[in-house]
Amino acid sequence: MNLQIAHDARPQVKALLAATALSLVLWFVPFAWVLTYPFQLFVTFIHEGGHALAAVLTGNSVQSLSVSLDTSGLTETLLPQGSFFSRMLISSAGYLGAISFGALLLMLVRFRVKAQAILLGSAVVIAGLTAVFGFFVPLTNLSFSPFTVVAGAAITLGLLAAARYAPPTVRNFLVSFLAVQCVLNALFNLRDLFTLSLGSDVRTDAGNMAALTGIPSIFWAIFWIAISFLILSLVLRAYAVSRERSSAQPDLPFEDSPLEV
Repeated sequence: MNLQIAHDARPQVKALLAATALSLVLWFVPFAWVLTYPFQLFVTFIHEGGHALAAVLTGNSVQSLSVSLDTSGLTETLLPQGSFFSRMLISSAGYLGAISFGALLLMLVRFRVKAQAILLGSAVVIAGLTAVFGFFVPLTNLSFSPFTVVAGAAITLGLLAAARYAPPTVRNFLVSFLAVQCVLNALFNLRDLFTLSLGSDVRTDAGNMAALTGIPSIFWAIFWIAISFLILSLVLRAYAVSRERSSAQPDLPFEDSPLEV
């Protein structure tokens, strides 16, 4: 089955494909992980931020949000007894929140939102998570994580610097690369979750769901993977629909046919 890409989406698709190719190349080049390390931390912040946001939206409190040097993370929440659906939502919000944020970036790219605005918005998100849940709230619980604050501040400053000083072409590619990194890291994290769910004593979000519902953690890993691909498939449809007013008219003989991949 061929996927036809709208004519006006071709430049964006080419940028995303280039960002994907670069991401995959860096994945296999020795020591190149240093270049993608900040992006992995970014995705961890978004993942943990999903947990924190879900806790706040369900009327619960967040005790701390921490990001570790190995790119793992932990969000501690205080939940009243019997809050079954709150626990389900909070446990699911990490992985689904990360893939949703990546999907949002893809949509912003498709709708040609200025790269500078996207970078500034992302900086505000990381700064807010770091300041509120990584610094002020943990101080009241004596669970302060210095690395979380340093990493959050560094990522925020990096995004602000790119938004302010990078040339437009660099900003545009950086946004595409950030979107691809969010999606790929979210999917790779789900792959790791699937592996851990096959048999491991490591505490995971899927394990929390299993303890809460009695349904094996492998089910939740597969369920979240399926939801993630559904989200991505819906977003990618936007790249198959032209946003040009003339898109409703049939192609003229001398016009390019839709790009097929």
